[in-house]
Amino acid sequence: MSTPTAVRPSPEVDEKPPAVRARGRREPLPYLLLVPSLIALGALFAYPVFLLFRMSFQQLGFGELVRRVTIWTGVDNYTEILGDPEFWQVVWRTVAFTAVCVALTMALGTGIGLLLVKLGRKMTIAVSISLVLAWAIPIVTATTLWQWMFDSTYGVVNFLLGTPGHDWFASGISTFGVIVIIIVWQAVPFVAFTVQAGVLTIPEEYYEAARMDGASGFRAFRAVTVPILRPILFVLAFLSTIWDFKVFTQVWAVRQGGPDGQTVTLPIYLYDVGIASSRYGLAAAGAVVMVAILAVAMVVYLRHMLRTELED
Repeated sequence: MSTPTAVRPSPEVDEKPPAVRARGRREPLPYLLLVPSLIALGALFAYPVFLLFRMSFQQLGFGELVRRVTIWTGVDNYTEILGDPEFWQVVWRTVAFTAVCVALTMALGTGIGLLLVKLGRKMTIAVSISLVLAWAIPIVTATTLWQWMFDSTYGVVNFLLGTPGHDWFASGISTFGVIVIIIVWQAVPFVAFTVQAGVLTIPEEYYEAARMDGASGFRAFRAVTVPILRPILFVLAFLSTIWDFKVFTQVWAVRQGGPDGQTVTLPIYLYDVGIASSRYGLAAAGAVVMVAILAVAMVVYLRHMLRTELED
């Protein structure tokens, strides 16, 4: 005779996984840890931007600063600077100057970065040391050095080219050429080292798989290296655009925007309006417009980058 067995009731099981159960409550500690950074960011960035924006609606000159008088002018500063044909000429010149610098920096930096991966140990060390030295030289020192190299009387460039007495700073185009060389020369090392580091992180198995599929060296480069490096190249181009658009030191140290104002870029223009002419309110309005132009360009660029990534 079989004895009945007691069946223990199964405990209630919570069918929700831990991640779902914890979704309803949020730990405040991560947000509290962000507070010091947000305060520092607000003090170093947000507050100065607010002061700049407020200043752009004021008539602010040397006299107002001495007398501590605030004169509100509404949008008069924006109307004046946006209606100035010289301002828009300088804007387009700055955009073209930035595009040339970024294109050359990315092309040369990417090429040198790829070359560093293929060179032998000794040549890699030699090229890396040269890049570090070019990167480490102070901007004013590098600008003075290149000015001496292009000097019409004692410059080594005229000596090597066999063009004694040629003045490289007589026209705006040639002066811009020298400035572009200075900027690209010091910007290439950062791009080259970043590209080299990105290539070294690519597993060798990817290239072996491409070779097994019959891909040549160039096709393997297009199929493996380029897609993996694309996000890095996007970020490098993004940073280079910001840096080159607002470059001031090299342009000012070469010819202060000369000859005859042909190399005046937007930062030089705002310096002449604000510091040299003591029209700080008008210069602040120009700076706000400059930030707005850069922000719009960056939004368009980021949308293109994200669209490209999603398509891939």
